[in-house]
Amino acid sequence: MAHVYDTIIIGGGPAGLSAGLYAARSRMDTLLIERAKYGGQATTTDELENYPGSIENCTGTTLSQRMRKQAEDFGVNFVKNEVLDVDFDGKVKVIKCKNDETYEAKSVIIATGAYPRLAGFDREVELRGRGVSYCATCDADFFTDLDIAVIGGGDSAITEAIYLTKFAESVTVIHRRDELRAAKSLQEKAFKNPKIKFIWNSVPLEAKGDEILESLVIENRKTGEKSEVEVNGCFVFVGYLPISEVFKGKINMNDRGDIITDQEMRTNVEGVFAAGDIREKSLRQVITAAADGAIAATNAEHYIQNNFAE
Repeated sequence: MAHVYDTIIIGGGPAGLSAGLYAARSRMDTLLIERAKYGGQATTTDELENYPGSIENCTGTTLSQRMRKQAEDFGVNFVKNEVLDVDFDGKVKVIKCKNDETYEAKSVIIATGAYPRLAGFDREVELRGRGVSYCATCDADFFTDLDIAVIGGGDSAITEAIYLTKFAESVTVIHRRDELRAAKSLQEKAFKNPKIKFIWNSVPLEAKGDEILESLVIENRKTGEKSEVEVNGCFVFVGYLPISEVFKGKINMNDRGDIITDQEMRTNVEGVFAAGDIREKSLRQVITAAADGAIAATNAEHYIQNNFAE
C-alpha cells in the first residue's frame, strides 16, 4: 500500500518552502517536490533588501538556503523530480513524476510559481542581474541616479516606469507600438512625469556591455533604422508566464493560466491549495509568496482535520 502524506507541496520557491515550514511545524507528514533549484525566482536577485529582517548582504540564494534548512529541520521531506501529471479526482490526491515515481497525499499545495517572459534580444539572459532586470521593486535602488530603459507598454511597464523615476536620473520607455496599452490614468501620469521619455515603434535587438549593461541597440519597426541608447539598466516588463501547464483541465485558471484561489488559498478542488506567483494576484514578491505558503499550509491542516477522521 502506497504511503499517503498529509500534504504534498509542488514547488520549492519561497511559497513552497514557507508552506513546508508551517506544515511540518504542525506535525503534518509533508513532502516537497522541486524540479530545479530551491528558491525559484528569488535566487536571481543578488541583493534582497526589501524582505523584513533580512541580514546584511542578504541574497535571494542565501535566504532560500536558510528557508530550506529551516523547513528540513522541522521534518519536511524533499524530492528532486518533475511533476508530469496529477489526479485530483479522488479524496487522496495522486502526483505522477518522472522515472515512474508516484506520490499520494490527503492535500496538495501548488507553488510552482511563474517566470518572466523574455523580450528576446541578444545577451538578455547573459546580462540578467548585471543591468537587465525583471523586477523594479527588487532592484530599483541599485540604479539610483542612473539612466535606465523600460521595455513594454502595458500596465506593469508603465506602473514600474513611474516607480523607477523615484530612483533613476531618467527612464526611457521603449515600446513596440505607437501608443501605450496601459490604462489611461497611468498614461497620463507617465506623460506628465519629466523623467520619463518614450521611444515608439521600437524593439531592443542587443544589450551591450562587458561586465555590466552599458547600452541597448534598438530597431524602429516601421523604418528599420537602428540606433543605440546608452543606459545602465534595462527593466523588461512584457509579462509573466505561470508554470501551470500540468494543471490545465484539472483546476480553475484564468485566461493567462494563473490558478484562481480565494483569500485562504483554496482552489475550486477540495483539498488542493495554491500559493505564490502561480496564483492570480497583484503583487509577486518573496514576502507575499511566503505569506501565501503559510496560509495554504494552515488551511490544508484544517482541511485534513475536518475530512480525515482518525
